[in-house]
Amino acid sequence: MAVKFGTSGLRGLSTELAGSVSALYATAFARFLLGEGLAAPGGPVVVAQDFRPSSPEIVATVMAALKRAGLTPIDCGPIPTPALALYGGKIGAAGIMVTGSHIPADRNGIKFYRPGEEITKRDEAAITTLADTLSSDTTANLVEAGSGENHQQAATELFLARNMAVLPDGALKGLRIGIYQHSTVARDMMVKVFEHYGATVFPLGRSEQFIPVDTEAVSDDTIRLMAEWTDELSLDAVVSTDGDGDRPLVADEHGRPLRGDFLGLIATRFLGAKAVATPVTSNSGLEAIGGFNVMRTRVGSPFVIAAMEEALAAGEAGVIGFEANGGLMLGSNFTIGSSTLKALPTRDSFLPALAVLGTAAKAGQSLSELATAYSLPIALSDRLENFAVERSVALMVHLRASADNLSGFVAPIGMIKAVSDIDGLRITLSDDSVIHFRPSGNAPEMRCYVEAPDQRAAEALLAKGLAALNDWKPAD
Repeated sequence: MAVKFGTSGLRGLSTELAGSVSALYATAFARFLLGEGLAAPGGPVVVAQDFRPSSPEIVATVMAALKRAGLTPIDCGPIPTPALALYGGKIGAAGIMVTGSHIPADRNGIKFYRPGEEITKRDEAAITTLADTLSSDTTANLVEAGSGENHQQAATELFLARNMAVLPDGALKGLRIGIYQHSTVARDMMVKVFEHYGATVFPLGRSEQFIPVDTEAVSDDTIRLMAEWTDELSLDAVVSTDGDGDRPLVADEHGRPLRGDFLGLIATRFLGAKAVATPVTSNSGLEAIGGFNVMRTRVGSPFVIAAMEEALAAGEAGVIGFEANGGLMLGSNFTIGSSTLKALPTRDSFLPALAVLGTAAKAGQSLSELATAYSLPIALSDRLENFAVERSVALMVHLRASADNLSGFVAPIGMIKAVSDIDGLRITLSDDSVIHFRPSGNAPEMRCYVEAPDQRAAEALLAKGLAALNDWKPAD
């Protein structure tokens, strides 16, 4: 797996990313910042990390490279990605987050930030070009261990203050909330935030070994854990995040995960947003809810952010974005009570979790009752891991080559009514159910998304889709 930019930053095997590659890309990023006027010589760059074993080494290499390139690294330690972006925006600093998010520990990644916001796809291309140019430069590839002044407490306090102003005081009083801590950098902050609102909090499942938690394709083991906890402790919810704390995981009182796009919908209504950017993989029932404009994008936060920026440029107000993984992005400021929640155009896990729990508590509903009230199509997703990139590329080329190829592949699943090629292949079947095949942009995985009228039909459709993917082999 070669190091490359995917749907969320630079990704690769830990063994490929550690060492000279991380030095090279940090140097390229520094050159980019200085060349674009996004940093002045000697200016600060905030750096943070997740808890996977390779992250400290990569962070040390990155900070040394930044210093050699004429910038000042600021060490923010292990904090959530949105906390890093928020702090960078406050002090006017670009940022680097060393994280592989939800992918396994043998892989890692680097996310790059302009001051307070994610870089764009155009920025990614510019950084890649600079890295290619510097690839034979000995200094740019030099591996040294660097350090920076520690600002972890300041960044943590700023993020906590933001999230402690989202709901009224005592808004979650009487609720019993489990925090699945595993190895997420958000684990201690989440306990503080939910206790602040009066909930009785149960820290659960803390691990010193890195556990990859994918909030878009929650594992059976994780679902079983949450079901056991809700039953044993009479919990109203279980809340967690992925490794770097930018994607939420919220389970109802039965331990059943709520879809990330449902969390985004509730956050949309909670904030009173008027324009929503979301990928084609998010629930197709969003448009039918009414009250806000929906802009569909390709998968990946850079595409969602680009759509938010287009909406703002067109004069739209109340602009947000969210993904099917639950990560919520604020394109504009929002007023909540007497507080202003400032724009934060990067994925955040705290706000959507607070929005859904606050909404349910105010209505006197359980989370399952709140979800049922919206009557969205049942949407499920899963993935085939260790699905070689070459194999997924060959499959998509085959399916796009002709209508006969596509209909033949889908024949055991159903008849094709319509096809969308925005990102992967999203197929509407003759009964109006939906199946969507898409290679992961971050890992050697093939993802399958489905929508159907009820749970049983959705589960059956997902099983058929995964089986079709698993059985397919390239022609000799």
